[in-house]
Amino acid sequence: MSHAGWQQGPQLDLAGARTVVTGGSGFLGRFVVEQLRKSGAREIFVPRSSEYNLIDGEQVRRLIRDQRPDLIVHLAARVGGIGANRENPGSFFYQNAMMGIQLLHEASEARVAKFVGVGTVCAYPKFAPIPFREESLWDGYPEETNAPYGIAKKVLTVQSAGYREQFGFNSVVLYPVNLYGPGDNFDLQSSHVIPAMLRKFEEAKLARQPTVTLWGDGSPTREFFYVEDCARAIVLAAQRYDSSEPVNLGSSEEIAMRDLAAKIGLLTGFEGRVVWDTTKPNGQPRRKLDVTRAQERFGFSATTSFDQGLAKTYEWMKQNRGKPELDVT
Repeated sequence: MSHAGWQQGPQLDLAGARTVVTGGSGFLGRFVVEQLRKSGAREIFVPRSSEYNLIDGEQVRRLIRDQRPDLIVHLAARVGGIGANRENPGSFFYQNAMMGIQLLHEASEARVAKFVGVGTVCAYPKFAPIPFREESLWDGYPEETNAPYGIAKKVLTVQSAGYREQFGFNSVVLYPVNLYGPGDNFDLQSSHVIPAMLRKFEEAKLARQPTVTLWGDGSPTREFFYVEDCARAIVLAAQRYDSSEPVNLGSSEEIAMRDLAAKIGLLTGFEGRVVWDTTKPNGQPRRKLDVTRAQERFGFSATTSFDQGLAKTYEWMKQNRGKPELDVT
C-alpha cells in the first residue's frame, strides 16, 4: 500500500488546542465532543446554525475569527435515508458541498493547525469491488439515489489534497460506513435503516400488527458502525494522522437486509411476518469496507460487536419514546 504523502507527524495536543466541532450537537457530534473531552480537550466550541450559517462564506469567516480554532472537526451535514435523498438531490448537493469547501478554504486561509473532514460511504461507486478500498473511490458513479450527497462530500478529498500540495495545509478526510447507536434519528420520514427498522418492528409489536413492510427485496448488504467507535476513530485521526489520503472507518462486519430484519424482529419480540416492497429501491447492492488503513495509520479498530450495539440502540429508543425533540414517538 502506498504511503505517499503520509507523515507520522507530532501528535496533536488536544489539551492545548481550541477545537471547533461543526455538527457537534448532532447524533455523531455529541459522541465526538465527549470523546474529545475524554482525550484531554478543554476548549470545545459547537457552532449552532442559528449563530453561524456554514453555507455562507462570510459567516464561516466570522466563526473562525470569533473562535480562533487550532482544530476544526467538520461533521455538519444535511443527511437522510433513500427517501430524503430522492426528494432533495439539489439541496443535499449544494448545502453539503458549500459547507465543506468554504470551511476547509477559510481554515487554510486562517492557518488553522488542522482540519478533519468527515465524508460518507455514499461517495463510493455503486459497483465498487468488495470490500471497498480507498483506491476505488473514483472508479465509477455512486449509487444514484444518494450520489449528490456522496459527491458533495467526496469533493473534500480533492480539496484536501490540493491545499496540502499548494499551501501545506494539514487536513484529513475520513469515510465512515453507515452509523447507528443511541441518540440516532428515529423519524420514519428521514431516518436510516436501523432506527427505521427498530421503530417499525417495535410499533408493529405493540399494535399487534401481523406484518411489517420494508423497502426493496432484502438482498442488499450493509456494514454498520457503532457511533461511539466512530467518534473514537475521528479523535484518533485528529491526534495522529497527517495525510490527505482518504481513510475508511468501519467495523468490517457485513449483513444482508433480510438477516438484519430477522435480527431486529427477534430483538424487539415482533412475531409477525416481513413483507418486502419490491417497488421501492434497494439502494447500493453491497457495502463493506476495507478498514486496514485506519489500523495502520492511526491505530484504530472497532471494539463494539453488532449485537451489543444493536441492543444498546434498542434500549435507548425504548427509554426515549415520547420525547418529541428526539424524533421518537
